[in-house]
Amino acid sequence: MPRPAPAQFVYGSATTVLSVPAVLLLSGARSGAAVVLVAVAGLVLGLLVAMSPAATGRTRGTVAAAGPVDGAPVTARRSPTARPGRRTAADRVLSGRPTRR
Repeated sequence: MPRPAPAQFVYGSATTVLSVPAVLLLSGARSGAAVVLVAVAGLVLGLLVAMSPAATGRTRGTVAAAGPVDGAPVTARRSPTARPGRRTAADRVLSGRPTRR
């Protein structure tokens, strides 16, 4: 299981700290059992936020899924120097597969 980034810990903690008092104030919970239930629900919510996958800049396949702006079909041109059977970077982008780095 991947370890959460420090920002994810901050988001989870902030979610717990801000959601529990808000729910307690809005619900008007007065009994001990209701307060414990709200606190546990806030901790679970904070844990879910902290362990959710971090959003990266671009998702896989965004370029290929976007398609052409004017509605024209996308055509890939092979480089005249490309070796037969070897895929170019343009082929990988158009197929939605990531390029090597």
